[in-house]
Amino acid sequence: MRLRKVEIEVLWEAGQAAGAPPGPPPDEHGVRVSYRRALEEAERQGHREVSLHALGVSADGLSVTASGKIMAQEAIRFARSDPVHVRRVACAPDDRAGFEPFRKVVEGYVRHFLEVLAWGPLVTVDVIIEVTGGIVLVERSNPPFGFALPGGFVDYGESLEEAVRREASEETGLELTDLRQFHTYSDPSRDPRFHTVSTVFTAKASGSPRAGDDAAAVRVVKPEETPGLTFAFDHGKVLADWLAQRR
Repeated sequence: MRLRKVEIEVLWEAGQAAGAPPGPPPDEHGVRVSYRRALEEAERQGHREVSLHALGVSADGLSVTASGKIMAQEAIRFARSDPVHVRRVACAPDDRAGFEPFRKVVEGYVRHFLEVLAWGPLVTVDVIIEVTGGIVLVERSNPPFGFALPGGFVDYGESLEEAVRREASEETGLELTDLRQFHTYSDPSRDPRFHTVSTVFTAKASGSPRAGDDAAAVRVVKPEETPGLTFAFDHGKVLADWLAQRR
């Protein structure tokens, strides 16, 4: 099964895992760290392939399915990091008797990620930026059209705060101060493109905003003017909620 550029497969007997430390403690943390180090070491050394063996499996440790799930999680995490060198991750159980349950759990976990989890809901951020004269709105140049709060999709590896600062800078050229979470909106119909879950922030900024990224224009409007505008997404409701809280 392919995730981005990396093929993840289950074999009965794979080669030695590159950089895997011997004898990890039979607990989740030790096994997870061993898998992660093996993958990162293979990438650091420029290998095209890396093999992982089920670790920590014992009567008083992990079950073969638990070890397989941890391995699948780490293989997915590694593939999503977009490695430059590694193109194949081979996964193997600790003994032949455990192959079938191990194969089912690893392949099932990766398949569930590809067919269910990877499709969303997608995580987004938006921000109500207060500047001199009002709040900053973006006029979108791409569908869905209309006015919108600055914001966008959270990149893999970003925190919400990092994402909202990046999006504000890209779309308006502003650096945010006094950043605070306002509310999270999760109605599946809030975005006509996909099911998105957006955390809305409030912030302040100084200077004049300038349009960038996918913005056709940027406007500073007085809060009381927003009910008469046509908004994309549910941003009219977001601003109505914000204004109601300010009263």
